Amino acid sequence: MNDNNNDNITEVPSVQPTTRDALRQLVRSQLQALLEQNNLPGAKALLVPVQPADIAEAIEGLPQTMQAIAFRLLSKEEAIEVYEYLDSSIQYALIEEFKRQDVLDIVDKMSPDDRARLFDELPAKVVKRILEQLSPDERQTTSLLLGYPPDSAGRMMTPEYIAVKENMTIGNALDRIRNLANVSEIIYYLYVTDASRHLIGTISLRDLVVSEPQQLLSEITRREPVFVSTETDREEAARLIQRYDFLALPVVDSEQRLVGIITVDDVMDVVEAETTEDIYALGGVESGGENYFQTNLFTVVRKRVVWLFILLITNTATSAVIRAREDILQQVVALAAFIPLLIDTGGNVGAQSSTVVIRGLNINAIREGKAWRIIGRETIAGGLLGIMLSIVVTVWAYFLAGNLLVAISVGVSLLAITILASFAGSALPFLFYRMGFDPALMSAPFITTAVDVLGVLIYLTVAQQLLGGTQ
Repeated sequence: MNDNNNDNITEVPSVQPTTRDALRQLVRSQLQALLEQNNLPGAKALLVPVQPADIAEAIEGLPQTMQAIAFRLLSKEEAIEVYEYLDSSIQYALIEEFKRQDVLDIVDKMSPDDRARLFDELPAKVVKRILEQLSPDERQTTSLLLGYPPDSAGRMMTPEYIAVKENMTIGNALDRIRNLANVSEIIYYLYVTDASRHLIGTISLRDLVVSEPQQLLSEITRREPVFVSTETDREEAARLIQRYDFLALPVVDSEQRLVGIITVDDVMDVVEAETTEDIYALGGVESGGENYFQTNLFTVVRKRVVWLFILLITNTATSAVIRAREDILQQVVALAAFIPLLIDTGGNVGAQSSTVVIRGLNINAIREGKAWRIIGRETIAGGLLGIMLSIVVTVWAYFLAGNLLVAISVGVSLLAITILASFAGSALPFLFYRMGFDPALMSAPFITTAVDVLGVLIYLTVAQQLLGGTQ
């Protein structure tokens, strides 16, 4: 039986799916089928030509009982690479599954920054146990990284870089790269330091290759390097790498000594995490940095219910406004039918304005001192949108209600509400940003409340002015 399976496996590399997604789907399905048949040699052969990231995805797609089996099929070198790509929950499960030296060896050989990120996700007692079993050098390095604030550049940096001195020759620097390439995170940049490890400048690998071997590094060193400190927020580090198109960014301590680098692959993870956090915040959901779909259900409910309660309580103000104007609603019942239309449209307009402003703040597309200009621009845009929408809704309201004054009340109110919503949607994010709050998390509920309460108040006030004396 196993022989037949192995024959089939030799044909797998000849299959040419049209996309990488199709290839990953094929590997995952084939791997599960082979493990179900207990064809371990075939499963191992299947994984040989597959990239580590794709192997990790295939393992994550397996039933939990098969994940450890599939991981054990990998060689030690492959296992180290694949382990770094696995979701933290599966990394933890593998540690608990084996509790033996083989997995501890893998953790010991992980990149320091990846290891620190893993430890952030593990229970404290597990971290303590693993730290005690790491080699002395790796234990010291990991403890150093874990000592920095969670969202800082120091926490996400790696100390695996290549440093050189100015008085070295190009030939000596190339020899140093050859000797340290296997233990360095990146070789495309060299970092020039003085005797006290103060950062002086940087040299690119390209500059080294095109220079003469006998030249001194001081002749090609780029002075005034761009760097961040260990306490710098990781989002700021990500923005610098994006702005200058760096592959890596040096990190210095409080005394300007080079202590590590941040690489572009880690920045991509930060950008994804921060974008996910902002999207959740716009929906009034606190992510807490966790994988939402792997979070305990009661934790999910607890995080989501907070803002829902706040909105529930604040929206009672809308009910209060309606009760205060219920006389006009009793006189002209048709007015009530258009309240959802008005507040929903206002909410949508406010959401559009807040979204563009919040995104602009997050990517530094909005410069300091331009707040009022942006708010004015969005408010004018809201007015133009309101004019177009109010014309349409006035005609539609007259068709539905058959009352010209009701239709005019709806149209005029919609114009005022869109202007209000655009102003609130663009101004509130700036306000909360200046106050030190997360504009994405804070803006949505307050914009909703402001548009609902004031929108209904505007509508019923306009209706009362136009219709109050006609009944």
